[in-house]
Amino acid sequence: MSEAALVYDPRYHTWDSWASLMCELYSTQNLMMPVLEADWKEWANGLKAIDIFTNEAAPDATGFNNWFEWAEQLVNAINSGDTV
Repeated sequence: MSEAALVYDPRYHTWDSWASLMCELYSTQNLMMPVLEADWKEWANGLKAIDIFTNEAAPDATGFNNWFEWAEQLVNAINSGDTV
C-alpha cells in the first residue's frame, strides 16, 4: 500500500512559513525552499514532480494567480479536505 500525501493548510501562513513546513515534511524528497515567493510556480512544479504527488491529483500551478490559491486547491485535492 502506498503512503498518502499530506499537505499543510496554508491558512494563517505566509509563503515562507507554509513552504518551509512543506519542505520539512518532504525533506527526504529533496524539496528545496525557493528564495523568493515570486518563484512559487517553479517550486510547485518541483513538488508536483515528487512521486507521491504525481500519483495524486495535485493541481498544476499554471492556472493560478498566486501560491495561496494553488495551495488551497492542493489541500483539497490531496487531503480531501483533511488538513495537517
